[in-house]
Amino acid sequence: MNAPRNACLLAWAALFSITLLSAPAPVAGQEQQVHGENSSFLGNGVAMVWVVLRGTSEEDTQVILRIAPAGGEFAAVSLDGVDPFTQQRREFLARRPLGNGLEVRTPRASFADFPRREIHFYAAGGQNAKGPRLTVYFMGLPDTSPEFNSEAALKQYVDDTLAKLLAAKGRTP
Repeated sequence: MNAPRNACLLAWAALFSITLLSAPAPVAGQEQQVHGENSSFLGNGVAMVWVVLRGTSEEDTQVILRIAPAGGEFAAVSLDGVDPFTQQRREFLARRPLGNGLEVRTPRASFADFPRREIHFYAAGGQNAKGPRLTVYFMGLPDTSPEFNSEAALKQYVDDTLAKLLAAKGRTP
């Protein structure tokens, strides 16, 4: 390994450690933050599946995130990308109704500048309607995210995976 890469890895590890140690525990009524780790996620009332649709070039390659309710009482969702070093944020999905679920597409290349993805979930009405009640964050695109060459194969995989996640929760997609 070369010295610049080692320095970058050490800085990343230090930042990650500081973030973990300084994160306060959620107080009742405040936002809860959950670390999502795999390409399929089920927990805290939501289900998510990450996949990659290969393009003709890296610039054309898309990351798809399908989000579905799974017993949580969330009315809306938004998605931000965050640079963990500068804390600069980019909104990839403005707050919108969650409904029965939705799909978000972002260029895979966008993970270079904004690797941390924060999916914010908002409750309906009440005093906390303005801010998110739950944030599920990923420190980059999950390594387990499958890649597909066709929309049809991707759709079939996402539909099947989401159905399995929701069936495990006793719900249907």
